[in-house]
Amino acid sequence: MVHWAFADASSWNGVIGRLQQQGYTVIAAANPLPGLAADSAYTASLLNQIDGPVLLVGHSYAGAVITTAATSTPNVVRAMSLSYSSAIGLIQGR
Repeated sequence: MVHWAFADASSWNGVIGRLQQQGYTVIAAANPLPGLAADSAYTASLLNQIDGPVLLVGHSYAGAVITTAATSTPNVVRAMSLSYSSAIGLIQGR
């Protein structure tokens, strides 16, 4: 789970608790926020350390981050790889 630009990873605490109660392993990335390229690279590096399939969730600006990070992360589940919560998407080529 990746937070938007005006929050931190703790903004997911309520959702994380509910998912963990259902048996899911959940990681909320601390989005460093220096810019899209660096944020996406950081997120991809975190994802590449996880064994097994990954479902990404991003809120607002993090939608662009997870979209970009997923392109270099082979373990992202392709059938349902990205979940957007009020997210900003990317226009192809931008």
